[in-house]
Order: sequence, then structure tokens, then C-alpha cells
Amino acid sequence: MKTKNKYILITGAIVVVLFVLAKATYTVGEKEQVIITQFGKPIGEAVTEPGLHFKTPFIQTANYFEKRYMEWDGDPNQVPTKDKKFIFVDTYARWRISDPLQFFKRLTNERGAQSRLDDILDGETRDFIAKNNLEEAVRSSNRIPQQAGEISELLGDSLSKIKVGRKKIQEMIRIAANEQAKDLGIEILDFRFKRINYVEEVRKQVYERMKSERYRIADKFKSEGQGEASRINGEKERELLTIQSEAFKKAEEIKGKADAKAASIYAKAYDKSPQSRSFYNFLKSMEVYETALDSNTSLILTTNSDFYKYLNKMK
Repeated sequence: MKTKNKYILITGAIVVVLFVLAKATYTVGEKEQVIITQFGKPIGEAVTEPGLHFKTPFIQTANYFEKRYMEWDGDPNQVPTKDKKFIFVDTYARWRISDPLQFFKRLTNERGAQSRLDDILDGETRDFIAKNNLEEAVRSSNRIPQQAGEISELLGDSLSKIKVGRKKIQEMIRIAANEQAKDLGIEILDFRFKRINYVEEVRKQVYERMKSERYRIADKFKSEGQGEASRINGEKERELLTIQSEAFKKAEEIKGKADAKAASIYAKAYDKSPQSRSFYNFLKSMEVYETALDSNTSLILTTNSDFYKYLNKMK
């Protein structure tokens, strides 16, 4: 009986010792950092080295915090720009706990940090958007349209020049937010606009502006095309008249040469013999008869007329 009680006491003592040791030790992982509190108040500096560590059991507590980068996702808000245009801005950021002790004192936990970041980042976003025009928040640079010729110049002229730009606004918001958060034990590593969208009224205005710009470009090219078409048609008519004139001139030259050659042949034949001259006269008279006379033509001739000579012989 005494031996059994002895084993029970030993076992109980071992359990108590193990329980006390469990309460007196804690483990810090690679992605963790710890603040030790005693009766709710922080004791000493933050423990950031991974491994097994010791604390006073029962009266001290290990509070774990993330060492890794964490995400902040803002709610879309309707924000006015400097030129009085309302847009929906959706943002996100990356942050980390840079001073765990200060973080614990000021914010207690990550939920408190997220709530505080909501106030800081949403407020800075609203302020910087309100200080700049719509183009500054949407565009990052004075880009040149990647199109050739005059259309590139037209599109370039239609784009307003920016001085700040989206990237710089994001960086200014991050810097300003870090100034507010520096005594909270956190650091904002990155801040971005996840999405910027126009409200319905502004969206219609933007679409109308885009349409008017495209109509202006189309009208310019249409007028230039009509001018070019008129020029081409004018050149075509001028070249056609030139070709016709040259063709008529050449045809008349050929016809003149042919007539001259025919006259020469007739003259030679006429001079060869009286019979040839008689035949020539007869042939020419027949040609005249054929040209001048038809069934409706009447002639009054004397008997000694040259024109009547061959008709009289036909009797």
C-alpha cells in the first residue's frame, strides 16, 4: 500500500513539474515575434529570435505577433477629384509590425491595426485624390500613342499633360500614412490603387469625350480623303484630255499624210494618159453623185453642165 502511494506521489510530482515547465517555456517560430506580459503589462523587449524561451509561469504570458508581411484591403469609396469629378477608388496595401512592443502598447492586436489602417489610408487617399485632377489619378505618364502618322499627333494632342501621375500619388499616400503610423509600431511597405472606376455621370462624360475625339479624327481624315480624291480626279481629267488631244493630233497627221499620198497617187494617175484622166473624172463624179444625190434630191442642170455630162451619156 505504501509503495503504491509512493508511485502516485512520484507520478503526481512529475505531472506538476511538467505542467510548471510547460507554463515556464514558450516557442518562437521563424514567422513569429513575442511580447511577454506580466499581469497584462509588457515586460522587457520583444523576443524575435526563433527557438525555445523561458518565462515566469502563471504570472507571465506570451503574446504572439506576425513577423511576415500582412495584407490590408480597403473598401471602395466614392472620392471627389480636384476638378469636381467623382470616382470610386478601391485600394490595397502591404504592411508589417516593425516594433512589436510599441504595436502591443498602442494597438494590442492585428484587428486593432487593421481598424487603424482603415482610418489612416482611407483618409490619405481621399486627401491626395482631392488635391489632383482626374487625369493625374488615372494615368502614370505622358505617354505617346503607338500609332504612326498624323493620327498619333491627333491622339497625342487630345491627351491632357500630367504633372504628378498615379504612381507618384500612390507613393505620396504611402509616405504620408507612414508618418501617421510611425508611433504605432507598424510600417506600410506598399500602397496601390487596385481599381479606379468612374461614377455613372462621369463615365458618360468620358465616353462622349472619347466619341467626339474619334469623330474629330474621322472628319479630318474624311476631308483629307475628299481633297485627295478631288486632286486625283482633276489629274485624271487633265491627263485624259491630254491623251485625247494627242490622239486627235496624231490621227489628223496620219489622215493628212494619207490624203496627201492619195492625192499624189491620183495626180500621177491623172497625168499618165487621157484615158486615166477621163476615168479619174468619171470616178470622182460618181463619188459626188453618191454623196450628193438620193431619192429626195432634185437638180436643175443645163445641158452643158459638167455635172450633167455623165448622166447625159447614160442615155
